Amino acid sequence: MKKLINSPGSVVDDALAGLAAAHPALAVDLGLRVVTRAVRPAGPKVALVSGGGSGHEPLHVGFVGPGMLDAACPGDLFTSPPPDRILAAARAADSGAGVLFVVKNYTGDVLNFRLAAELAAEQGHRVATVLVDDDVAVQDSATGRRGTGATLMVHKICGALAELGADLEEVRELGERVVAASRSFAVALTAATNPEAGRPGFDLAEDEIEVGVGIHGEPGRRRERLRPANELAATVVDAVLEGHRPGPGDRPIVLVNGLGATPLIELYVVCAAVTARLAEHGVTPARTLVGSYVTSLDMAGFSLTLTAADRRMLELWDAPANTPALVRA
Repeated sequence: MKKLINSPGSVVDDALAGLAAAHPALAVDLGLRVVTRAVRPAGPKVALVSGGGSGHEPLHVGFVGPGMLDAACPGDLFTSPPPDRILAAARAADSGAGVLFVVKNYTGDVLNFRLAAELAAEQGHRVATVLVDDDVAVQDSATGRRGTGATLMVHKICGALAELGADLEEVRELGERVVAASRSFAVALTAATNPEAGRPGFDLAEDEIEVGVGIHGEPGRRRERLRPANELAATVVDAVLEGHRPGPGDRPIVLVNGLGATPLIELYVVCAAVTARLAEHGVTPARTLVGSYVTSLDMAGFSLTLTAADRRMLELWDAPANTPALVRA
């Protein structure tokens, strides 16, 4: 294992120290592992708070800033933050208009954010939750679909609405609609190596890929031979559109997302292939975002997220944002 780290146990704390050094617009509480805006909103506004295991950067800490999140609470690598730290993030972010938790559908995150919401309510905070469950690779699971790329969609679209002064129920309702309009699917060329484990999460032969993989290395639907990007893109597009095809005239937001170790040039190759396959299905994207936004440490591969956005969602997607990982003028 070759990693730019000091020790496996200090990776998250050392990374947060680097985040603080690089982005003075953020306030980073290294003790609590809570990241907030250095300058709080001038008046009451709905505060968006999100978090989860570290290793998915820039999600979530990279999306703290005007137009997106008010606070993020990272846990250990691939491990949910405990309720007391989520509560600390909510308390730091609440400016009087309530707090919206944006939670990916994983058992630990769901349980810990639920407990934090109960504790926050006991302390007088109004809290609502949006649960993100967009990963269509999960079928017939008791816990439902996993939360992946659509988390970014909720952060951006709901963050913009909150910035405009909408109330907590309006922002929560929009978040539910964004999740319902979003589906994702991922393909891995290599497994992620968690520094604390010191080895890849699963073994793949040089010519094998994992189709439908999760962002923590969860097994996919199947293992296949590596094929050209055009064929992989077709597989992923077809999986996303299966059972969730945009309506006539709908123009979705498309996220072609790297999983951590995929060069941008390859993501653009995939983007061209995705766009062509969507055209074969009669789907024309309204907006396309390409880059590594929801990662799995050093996993090579990509995920595709489609959000069948209505006109209001598109307006909010285009609204200003100023965060370390996503800027809209």
